[in-house]
Formats: sequence, C-alpha cells, structure tokens
Amino acid sequence: MPLRQSLGISLLLLISLSACDRLGLPDPARDAAAKESDARATGSACRHAGRAIEDCYALNPDAARAAVYAGWKEMNDYMRENKIDVVKPELAKSDASSKSEDASASASAKAEK
Repeated sequence: MPLRQSLGISLLLLISLSACDRLGLPDPARDAAAKESDARATGSACRHAGRAIEDCYALNPDAARAAVYAGWKEMNDYMRENKIDVVKPELAKSDASSKSEDASASASAKAEK
C-alpha cells in the first residue's frame, strides 16, 4: 500500500507541476522567446518604414540588437525579392504639438527680423 500511495502522490505532484503557467509561475524560456520575437518584429517594422538599423536601435534601446537586426534583415530581403517600396510612417500631429510648433516658428521669425 505505501508504494501505491507514494505513486499516487508522485503522479499528483507531476500533474500539478505540468500546469505551472496556470498557477501564475513565470516561465523564463517563454518570456525570452516572446522578447526575441518582439525584437524581430520591431526590426521588421523599422525596415518596412524605411528606417536605418542604427535609428531602430536608438528608438528601441531595450530590444535585443541581434534580434532587431535579424528582423530588419529578413524584411529587407523580403522587400527586395518582392519589390516592395518603403512605407513612410505618417504620425498624426496633435493640436497641442502643432500649436506649439506654430508658436515657436513665429517666435523665431520675429527674432530674425
């Protein structure tokens, strides 16, 4: 009976440990894979937007450089093979930033006169 009981406890322990993600325990391998895939996607997006790899590194200092470069290079090769043009990002300017730019432009114009 003790053998059967220890086997049952072992089985129960094994089953409970196989569901670590459901218990909220971190999985370092999954976290590392997610970070790498995010960095590759960042590199791909930078290349598609026509950014230089150095600019991509500067804009994303927390991303792994090797993964960013791998994504950038993959997108570069894909764009060359399929003759895809760069898509320039067009960020909508908010009213506050455009007003401040207008004010600084008029101030610098007055200073030049």
